[in-house]
Amino acid sequence: MQVKGTLPLERIPVDRTPSLELVRITEAAAIAAAHWMGHGNNNEADQAAVEAMRKTMEDARFNGMIVIGEGERDEAPMLFIGERVGRGEGPEVHIAVDPLATHAPKALFPQVDIAVDPLEGTNPVAKGRPNACAVLAVSEPGGLLHAPDTYMEKLVVGAPARGKVDLDRPVAENLQIIARSLNRDVSDLTIVILDRPRHEKLINDVRAAGARIKLIEDGDLMASLSVPIAGTDVHAVMGTGGAPEGVLAAAALRCLGAEILGRLRFRNDEERRRAKKMGVADESRIYRTEDLASGNDIRFVATGVTDGEVLKGVHFFARGARTHSILLDRLMGKLRFIDTTHFEDIDHPPLIRLE
Repeated sequence: MQVKGTLPLERIPVDRTPSLELVRITEAAAIAAAHWMGHGNNNEADQAAVEAMRKTMEDARFNGMIVIGEGERDEAPMLFIGERVGRGEGPEVHIAVDPLATHAPKALFPQVDIAVDPLEGTNPVAKGRPNACAVLAVSEPGGLLHAPDTYMEKLVVGAPARGKVDLDRPVAENLQIIARSLNRDVSDLTIVILDRPRHEKLINDVRAAGARIKLIEDGDLMASLSVPIAGTDVHAVMGTGGAPEGVLAAAALRCLGAEILGRLRFRNDEERRRAKKMGVADESRIYRTEDLASGNDIRFVATGVTDGEVLKGVHFFARGARTHSILLDRLMGKLRFIDTTHFEDIDHPPLIRLE
């Protein structure tokens, strides 16, 4: 049986990078960052994740370009916007192919756009708090918005409310729409909001409407992913967070049939100038899920660093670690949770206790 909205198997591209290679990239970043959990050092945790992710990408079977990363080239030594990564990095070449060769020439690897957040939640890692993760999204070239590094006003809802809510509606009206779509009362809803002074009015409006609120310190990306996943008791995300995280969230939500609405909120004129260079012409535009992640062949991967509602964090044991990841594949119509045990000493693996 074919899942609605996905391609039949015979039309899936045969030159796709294997999904488990993408998972391997976020696993490496998550393990590296997890060593810094509770050390109180945001920068060291983030640097460890960035370096591990970039190193693992060197052997990945794609010709990738970073469209959302650690910043522009003058701000980041690696995983900067525009950087080429993967085995296919470098200019396209045309060479004779040895049919017995173990490695394909660079030009034969698929071209992809890549959005990354090597460590979503540096504060939670530094303080040993939940919901930190390593994140990656890929699409065919042009399939992910080159979002400027600024703020974005966001509204995330599940599939039942898709196409019904609007950023310009009063908060109470949107909450009523969400409640009706879920056959609930507004008082049954839980809304995730970043705990920031800028959200004082939003928080008061949600409380006045009767909905419950879950205030989070960081990480609205994982909160957005929680909305369409049953059992998390999260029904919407509201408020202003990072624009790059909005694109990553859109990639996941496209795979799950949910929706994000976003509008850029610049903090200063310098951000406006940089956004114009990236092609942003209308500051008031409301972006929908398909605008932020327009690709057909979208995959989203996240590996937990610290325990959260959706993903378990990295758990270390003698000579190894265990990771928990989510893989979303739009073309295949798949959502997979992946438990991986990593052995540092493959000649003498430890006994594994099943939980």
